[in-house]
Amino acid sequence: MRRAVAVRLSALLAAGALTAAGGVALSTTTASAATGGVTGYATQNGGTTGGAGGQTVRATTGTAIHQALCNRASSSTPITIQVEGTISHGNTTKVSGSSCNTAADKIELKQISNVTIVGVGNGAVFDQLGIHIREAENIVIQNVTVRNVKKSGSPTSNGGDAIGMESGVRNVWVDHVTLEASGGESEGYDGLFDMKDDTQYVTLSYSVLRNSGRGGLIGSSESDRSNGYVTFHHNLYENIDSRTPLLRGGIAHMYNNHYKQLNESGINSRAGARAKVDNNYFEDSKDVLGTFYTDQAGYWQVSGNVFDNVTWSSRSDDHNPAGPNPTSNTSVSIPYGFTLDAANCVPSVVAQTAGANKGLKVSDGSCTPQSPDPTDPGPTDPGEPTDPGPTDPPAGTNLSLGAGADGSSKASGTSYGNVVDGDTGTYWSPSGSTGSVSVKWGSATTVSKVNVRLASGSGTVGAYRVVNHDTGAVLASGSGAGVIGFAPTSLKKITFEITSASGTPRIAEFETYAS
Repeated sequence: MRRAVAVRLSALLAAGALTAAGGVALSTTTASAATGGVTGYATQNGGTTGGAGGQTVRATTGTAIHQALCNRASSSTPITIQVEGTISHGNTTKVSGSSCNTAADKIELKQISNVTIVGVGNGAVFDQLGIHIREAENIVIQNVTVRNVKKSGSPTSNGGDAIGMESGVRNVWVDHVTLEASGGESEGYDGLFDMKDDTQYVTLSYSVLRNSGRGGLIGSSESDRSNGYVTFHHNLYENIDSRTPLLRGGIAHMYNNHYKQLNESGINSRAGARAKVDNNYFEDSKDVLGTFYTDQAGYWQVSGNVFDNVTWSSRSDDHNPAGPNPTSNTSVSIPYGFTLDAANCVPSVVAQTAGANKGLKVSDGSCTPQSPDPTDPGPTDPGEPTDPGPTDPPAGTNLSLGAGADGSSKASGTSYGNVVDGDTGTYWSPSGSTGSVSVKWGSATTVSKVNVRLASGSGTVGAYRVVNHDTGAVLASGSGAGVIGFAPTSLKKITFEITSASGTPRIAEFETYAS
């Protein structure tokens, strides 16, 4: 049934100069992942935060990515790896260590947790080199391109999958990525986004998948029904033969996606799977929803979709398209909040937001792209004065006084405890420009506002996240210091995470308030 896929790769941005294949990951002062944006099923099961709160390093080779993983204190020590340049077979080698399990022919995220890989600067391109996630949890991949990964021919990588997950994987957020091939199975390619063997709580958002025979699957066979709880939203599937995705068992939620030129079939719900399909735009395609190539039925709940020049074939024993005029044959309950763009504006909003190097723009739920909180601020004038105090001091008791403090990074001569001592003359600084400091209590304490006071002579805070350390949930994100409010939250530990800065920040006080 496979037909050759027309190759229409768009121009990719020029990659930065490569370092030597064995280049060491370096500390950096530039942007980290977009803040506070995780959505869908990746918010469940404790949430997905990746490397939040850990060290941030820079890598320009595959070897350096593996070295960063292997240099951690443990396989679960949080880390954000900022990637720039072209990552290829020529600069990727296996690295060994007690905190990693890597390979030479792929980017291997195996038997690890709490990792973010994010493209920065002039962009990150994984060329003919797939990303493999196995026996891992709490992984974020953002703002990268993965292209032309082959399972046959030369060179081969990752079984031909651009991104593949298997064997007890939990909580993965893949966001603003571009995944593309140059054909189908006969040209040596497999899936763009595959999940199998007990992979759960995954979100794919604001991404482009194109020019491939297979978009991706959830479950490797009719008996592999241990996967699911996957959200796909604001993605573009373009020039794909089938599997957008193929869903065997489990639950998936597809909303606000643009499906364009699906050549043979689209969302293939089978083997008892249930798909909730909301406000998507299907265009110039065939059999975009149904149960295909099997007599083991799957199910769907449909609402608000647009079918623009979609054709439907006749039904048979192993071929059950949902249309024309698709109607629901199941009901799916979604446990998280989400806001739907109107389906008729999906092509426009997805074109402006989806894929790598789009500035991490997202939709605001009213068909209008929005830029995220700034994560890569330019340098400020060294002579610019810094205001060490808040602009709107909260009322009430500062709950940080008498509480404990710790963190993930500390400059020599500074102390975490300085942020809870009530003295603006003392301070904590990270060892570089990024790091985190936390306030903690022996019992649950309700907090709805924090006040981050900078000491005299401080660098400026670029991007930050305020995190409920108990659950990993992001309470607030933005840039700069001062008063930050959020919904009242009961917690034992709250973290102020600096993900970018100009100069070295000096946090004099990390005040917390109930209201």
